[in-house]
Amino acid sequence: MTENPKKLDSKAVAGRPDTPLLDRVRVPADLRNFSTEQLEQVAAELRAETIDAVSTTGGHLGASLGVVELTVALHAVFETPVDKVIWDVGHQAYPHKILTGRRERIRTLRQGGGLSGFTRRSESEYDPFGAAHSSTSISAGLGFAVANELNGHPDRHVVAVIGDGAMSAGMAYEAMNNAGARRSRLIVVLNDNEMSIAPPVGAMSAYLSRLMSSRSYLSLRETASKLAKKFPWGLEKTAKRAEEYARGMLTGGTLFEELGFYYVGPVDGHNLNHLLPVLRNVRDADETSPILLHVITKKGHGYPPAEASADKYHGVQKFNVITGEQVKAPAGPPSYTKVFSDALIAEAERNHRVVAITAAMPNGTGLDRFARKFPNRCFDVGIAEQHAVTFAAGLAAEGLVPFCAIYSTFLQRAYDQVVHDVAIQGLPVRFAIDRAGLVGADGATHAGSFDISYLGCLPGMVLMAPSDEAELVHMVATAAAIGDRPSAVRYPRGEGFGVALPERGEVLPIGRGRIMREGSRVAILSLGTRLPDALRAADELTARGYSTTVADARFAKPIDTALVEQLARNHEMLMTVEEASAGGFGAAVMHHLAWRGLLDGGLRFRPMTLPDRFVDHASPTVQIAEVGLDAKAMVRTVLEALAVGEREIVRR
Repeated sequence: MTENPKKLDSKAVAGRPDTPLLDRVRVPADLRNFSTEQLEQVAAELRAETIDAVSTTGGHLGASLGVVELTVALHAVFETPVDKVIWDVGHQAYPHKILTGRRERIRTLRQGGGLSGFTRRSESEYDPFGAAHSSTSISAGLGFAVANELNGHPDRHVVAVIGDGAMSAGMAYEAMNNAGARRSRLIVVLNDNEMSIAPPVGAMSAYLSRLMSSRSYLSLRETASKLAKKFPWGLEKTAKRAEEYARGMLTGGTLFEELGFYYVGPVDGHNLNHLLPVLRNVRDADETSPILLHVITKKGHGYPPAEASADKYHGVQKFNVITGEQVKAPAGPPSYTKVFSDALIAEAERNHRVVAITAAMPNGTGLDRFARKFPNRCFDVGIAEQHAVTFAAGLAAEGLVPFCAIYSTFLQRAYDQVVHDVAIQGLPVRFAIDRAGLVGADGATHAGSFDISYLGCLPGMVLMAPSDEAELVHMVATAAAIGDRPSAVRYPRGEGFGVALPERGEVLPIGRGRIMREGSRVAILSLGTRLPDALRAADELTARGYSTTVADARFAKPIDTALVEQLARNHEMLMTVEEASAGGFGAAVMHHLAWRGLLDGGLRFRPMTLPDRFVDHASPTVQIAEVGLDAKAMVRTVLEALAVGEREIVRR
């Protein structure tokens, strides 16, 4: 940046930060009476407050620090909440929450019963659109803009703020193409904190941005446009091209012009002397095209530890504000993500055809380690899950062994590609589905609740779920060996159970479960990491006189029909357990039992799944208890079912 913005005073945050001007801001309207100098002070205080709050809660710090000045400027210039500001993803929305009446609750961020880590319509009228997945803001913004037109409010403004990473998703360009063709009143702020396409940001750049966003320039441009229309068609086209390319050479805006946007920028996103006049100009413009304002920011801006390590401070644990040192959890078992990464590296060492694909989440999926080992065999395609899946299908069609590592909740975005490009063609793409099940502080938007249902219904799919980290190693080896159809392994966020890991993964027989404990009256058939709770429940039930069998299904598809029938025929009650929505594994088991006539007799069957609602953010332990998937809930379910059966026998 060309100017040195105010840095955080470490003395000010030794305790709670001193924030005299921010204390006067209850709602964004309070900002509109402040001078530019006062807004700069508000920004400095807002940065200190954000750092202090996130130090106690953890969360997405770097992105929020990068938009502090932009947040202040947007709320100072636009009449929110009548004007709409839509934040893409929501990682960067913490300063926005502080300025919009939620400061008193900001230290409940991502805690059970507290503020969401993302924008949320039910939380505030200043959150017009909920977000947690990327690249949705322009589409939603266009919807708001068109609604303003149809509802008779053409003067209301809609601002969509989207990051340069989110602009790698096709959905953003689909929305821009539509918006450019409609010429609706829409402002898109491109928050560029990584791209290097822009020329140096400084006084000349800021002057050009102010000039090109001003009424006089826009009026001149409109006059020139009308005059050009009187020329022969060839000259009109030449005149338009001349302006676009002249501006493109100065600003890099030609791409956006081609999509129908009027481009302004780049602007220093940390300099309110630059931001405020440009935002006022685009607000007041009579421009008939939607406008794209290109803003250059830096992740972690104003907090040296976050500036020095943007990736490390994207999402943080609790940390010491003065030193920046994050609180480390006591050393424990390796995470499922790390176990997957190690297992995939081992497979790749044995088979040169093994390749890996991630959609902008190399660290989150563990593929960063794979990439360091095999840089030519790891592909980060950006925030483009649809492309990732079809790209993997192309690799598979040519005989490679692709592992497509995508979070469960993000794979939802590529479902058509999974069906059409992978499943129908029977291509052996291996899906490594991280964050399956509940995910704690990230809440409903990131919970992997539906993958068993949406993958288990696809013909030919092999769907596995390990009960512990050793099983995950075996399932990676199994997926690598499946060469005639697609497969998927779903595994949770967080640490494993500390079991011993095999030196090499064993290829499992497809569609076969295993008996973990023999009993005679009750059978619990568990899929995935609910197995330890199932074993604890069996201990208590057996102690109460209800001899209990526990089985590990291993496969959600194909199900082990022989095992299922054995459990159903030899027990009074059969219960399935899965950390996923209804309509998945339990439904498949029940479907098979119904067709075999095994539900017609006295069998008590109970499928335990996630409830039919979205589960809010809380600690994982609290979430599991709340949804009734812990050992205590399993015991209660069995006792209630058997009590009903005993009452019916008495009535007979």
